Amino acid sequence: MGQQQLLLIVLGVIIVGIAVVVGINVFTAQSEESSKDAIVSDCTNLGAMAQQYFRKPVAMGGGGNAFTGWTIPANLATTANGTYTVTITDATNIVITGTPLAGTNYTWTVSTAVTPTTVTSTIAVAE
Repeated sequence: MGQQQLLLIVLGVIIVGIAVVVGINVFTAQSEESSKDAIVSDCTNLGAMAQQYFRKPVAMGGGGNAFTGWTIPANLATTANGTYTVTITDATNIVITGTPLAGTNYTWTVSTAVTPTTVTSTIAVAE
């Protein structure tokens, strides 16, 4: 083989190597964004459940216009996406915190503020 052919083979191997590295980085970034979306979705669903509890009369097992007493259902406290906790700040406000599973090494959490009429999620990056 001539030098030109060897040079083209080396150049081709380098280009394929770079393409593989870029593909892995794109996949990893997309995977993390997908996890964020899933945890925000779970927190929104839990927020809707809390609002249902808030509106339901005490006689029917609800809060009677108060979040006091609402807890995350045991089967939803940990899902394939993450783990969830609730903090009841007062009778009309709660905060649901979603944390990615331990093996993912993600450094962010999702905080969802729930009031009787709104569900608002924010993503906080740990420093």
